[in-house]
Amino acid sequence: MLRTVTGAWLFVGLLALAPPLAARQGPAALAPVVEVEEEVYQYVPADNGASPTWCSGAPILVRIGEDRFATGLETLSDAQPLHNVRWMLFRRDATGWQLQQVDPVGRTREPCPLVGFPDGRLFMSANPTLVPEQRSGPARPELLEFSAADPKAPFKTHRPQWEGEPDFREHTYRYFAADPAAGEVIMLNQIGYTHKEWALRKRDGTWAAGKLMNVPSREGDIHAYSPGGKLHRYNYGSVVLTNRAVHVTGCVSYANWDRMGQKELETILDGQTARQRLGSLANRRRMMYAWTPDITTTPFCEWIEVGSTMSTGGWLFPGDLWVDPDGAAHILWYEGPIDRRLRDQRFPDIKLTHAIKYAVVREGNIVHRATLMEGGEGLGGEIPGSIQPRFQVTPDHRLFAVYYVTGTNAAGDRVSENRILELRGDGSAADPVVLPLAHPLRMMFTATPRGGSPPSTTLDLLGIRADGPPATLCYARARLW
Repeated sequence: MLRTVTGAWLFVGLLALAPPLAARQGPAALAPVVEVEEEVYQYVPADNGASPTWCSGAPILVRIGEDRFATGLETLSDAQPLHNVRWMLFRRDATGWQLQQVDPVGRTREPCPLVGFPDGRLFMSANPTLVPEQRSGPARPELLEFSAADPKAPFKTHRPQWEGEPDFREHTYRYFAADPAAGEVIMLNQIGYTHKEWALRKRDGTWAAGKLMNVPSREGDIHAYSPGGKLHRYNYGSVVLTNRAVHVTGCVSYANWDRMGQKELETILDGQTARQRLGSLANRRRMMYAWTPDITTTPFCEWIEVGSTMSTGGWLFPGDLWVDPDGAAHILWYEGPIDRRLRDQRFPDIKLTHAIKYAVVREGNIVHRATLMEGGEGLGGEIPGSIQPRFQVTPDHRLFAVYYVTGTNAAGDRVSENRILELRGDGSAADPVVLPLAHPLRMMFTATPRGGSPPSTTLDLLGIRADGPPATLCYARARLW
């Protein structure tokens, strides 16, 4: 009996000295469990050059507590392009998705991004036109404030205090982000082919403003859509705001590439107009990054190229941006091939390949590059989707990449699925795991920290299903383990 009691106390003592069970087992392994797959709303294409997902790198899905909020677009049958849509605001609670509000008066062209704060404030970036009866013309950027507790209540309209009187139009190539810890938001809206105006709404409701110029032209560069232009517009990327440090990504379009300059372009496209000559073979070919440690005191650094398809004549598209607690910027993007017809006719040595690329930038220096997936000629039939690989961040700062895969596998079977893999702190990537959705999403938005949603082990997705139905925004939710 004595030995039994002594043995029991010894066992308890060893337990007290041992590390917690979770620590001994290590991080939880990926084992995704899908909880929800459902349609949110259907839309009618507006034929104005901007779909409900056109804002790309700007968030349209926000999580506050157990509720999800999303913005959408309604096409107005009695309005003509370009200003022929209005924003919609949706909420998902325990009963499902419900429409909360639509713009009562404004008419616009593009989707309206959304961010949120833990205190229940929701902010929408809107851009109503000032000339709804005209095809194009001046617009007025606004910041709309809603309450997550009562999203049907009248919203507040805030007017950003810009630097000077910028010539805003319906084409905004809009960026939008929140810093939930500081209670601040930042907006960036395009001005022609020169720059984006930025406006920071501070915690106290006052504003700071300035400009982030477009990417300077290099010798031999041919502007894709503005012949002779010396600045190249950065589009479709993301912005992160954290303690007034601002990080920005974007892709830049060119008509030229390493093996096709001005003379070659003119030979191929002889007889076309200047815009056709420079635009017909234009593509997004450089992935760019800029940052400032404090946007209120320090200018942005010079643009840094983190990815390029200039050597292959291919194209690329931004995926996602996350800034870790140490201030390093993690960048995700897709790289695709040259046009097959052009390759077959003139450049048969170039392989048609597709890849998901990843880079880490710290204080303006690229410290890591990686290819997370690659497919195509000579690399297998499984192809990463072009729109858009996304990050998922957990509360303990584990980082995952989510993406779509199509094509055929080694057995010749058709592939259409979403996959997720972990990006480890040492720069390596874990093996991917299939996200077992009944309806994979070929493009998607997440409830991202860029938009004020807290890091989570629950993955929220809003996007377009690979298997239809057409013109429908769908939602999916999965636990990572």
